[in-house]
Amino acid sequence: MRGIRDVIAGMEIQKIGEVSKLALDYPDTMPLWFGESDMATPEFVQAAAIAAMRAGHTRYVNKRGLPALRHAIAAYNEALFGRPVALERVTATASAMTAIMIAMQCLVGNGDNVVMVSPVWPNAVQCVTAMGGESRHVRLRDGEGGWQLDLDELFAACDERTRAFFIASPGNPTGWVMSPEEQRAILDFCRARGIWLIADEVYNRIVYDAPRNGFAHAPSMMEMIEPDDPVFVVYGFSKAYAMTGWRLGWLVHPPALGAAIGDLSGINNTGATSFVQHAGVAALGTEGEAFLATMIERCRVGREIVFQRLAALPGVRISRPEAAFYAFFAVDGIDDSLAFAQDLVRRHGVGLSPGSAFGPGNESCLRLCFANSEAVLSDALDRLTAALGRA
Repeated sequence: MRGIRDVIAGMEIQKIGEVSKLALDYPDTMPLWFGESDMATPEFVQAAAIAAMRAGHTRYVNKRGLPALRHAIAAYNEALFGRPVALERVTATASAMTAIMIAMQCLVGNGDNVVMVSPVWPNAVQCVTAMGGESRHVRLRDGEGGWQLDLDELFAACDERTRAFFIASPGNPTGWVMSPEEQRAILDFCRARGIWLIADEVYNRIVYDAPRNGFAHAPSMMEMIEPDDPVFVVYGFSKAYAMTGWRLGWLVHPPALGAAIGDLSGINNTGATSFVQHAGVAALGTEGEAFLATMIERCRVGREIVFQRLAALPGVRISRPEAAFYAFFAVDGIDDSLAFAQDLVRRHGVGLSPGSAFGPGNESCLRLCFANSEAVLSDALDRLTAALGRA
């Protein structure tokens, strides 16, 4: 029997999954490895899905998304960023991860490369690998001023086979936020060189600074791109609305690509689940903004608890994240973060993500999701402090 493609057979193990799988044998482990809050999906979102199911919305729908959801997304983006978004630029997808995969399918072939700002979410890297491409990591620099991007290094990583940048801002796992000036420089470079930008803005609303245009959000490519620019912008419902298991996202893209992206959405999974799309419409409404404010405040409190506790430990290096809901920190003496994270599960009952999952240069690092209650975080930090052998 012929084997599967070498690039698939040779994919790296999912290191975060290795930690969570180990914890099946340690049921008292506190699970802070995945990127999700311990808050339940809000009742009004659940109610919208239940009502849709009872109304018979359980069948196939348009592979680019329900018109009601696409209109809601366009209106939401216009209200948030102050610029109109044509409906033909919006495709609803079965998760933000699916949106990223569709963008990669549009762009990447054998021998192509994608330049990635890292540390970076590992599934994005695996998308490039699956398409036969190469991921080139340009690591953020972590200094006293927090995480910083070297634009010269980013641009120097490109060559004639570079098809795209993949940049998540706010970043997972770092909480780094790209400035408007950096966004403009990258956009100008992409326009001049014919290189695409895949802008992952899934954490755009989970920020801790002053509101912009009346709504709290990070600087966005949506505030400067033109419809025909070589840019994909990725969003999702999972993080802001506690809908990780619902699998719903959207992609903003040049209007000329609508038909092709719709076809790819159909090929990947026949489009997003019908009644979940009705829940998405509800999430983007007024009640969703109220829930989001609660989520942000919960994360703000969690961020301070985690930062204050970890920053006080000798040998731990951490920057206060500007956005998203992760602490990504280095610990002196760790040279195998996966083995260390597995040992945390076995001996101390706390589950974190190994830094090595997020690209090269992160073996001494761990990621902790702080979108959890104060009680959970305090208990987890007590266990982690004991594990590190520090008072």
